[in-house]
Amino acid sequence: QVQLVESGGGSVQAGESLRLSCAASGSTLLMAWFRQAPGKEYEGVAAIDSDGTTNYADSVAGRFTISTDNAKNTLYLKMNNLKPEDTAMYYCAAGGLRAPMLAPEWYNTRGQGTQVTVSS
Repeated sequence: QVQLVESGGGSVQAGESLRLSCAASGSTLLMAWFRQAPGKEYEGVAAIDSDGTTNYADSVAGRFTISTDNAKNTLYLKMNNLKPEDTAMYYCAAGGLRAPMLAPEWYNTRGQGTQVTVSS
C-alpha cells in the first residue's frame, strides 16, 4: 500500500488561508482529504481522481481547492477564508477507484493527520 505523510497544518485566524500537503510513496487512482473534529463524524472534505475530476463537500465548496502534482506524487488542499468550524485533524487518504468519492469506504490508506485550528 502507498504510504502518506501530511504537512502544512497550523493555527490561524478566521478568514486566513492554509495549504496542506500530502506526500505519497507512489501513484494512486484516487486521493482525498478527510477531517475529524472532537465529537464529530469523520467526513470527506475534497477528492480528486487520476483524471483530475474533483468533488467537494458542500461546507467547503468555493473556499477549498484540491490539486495534485503527479510528478511529485503530492496532494494539496488550499484552504481559503477559513472558519472556526473548519478546526479539525485533516487526513490524506488514497483509494483504487477512478471516481472522486467522498465516502471513506472507498479508501484503503490514510496518513497520520495534520491539525488545523481556526480561531475567531
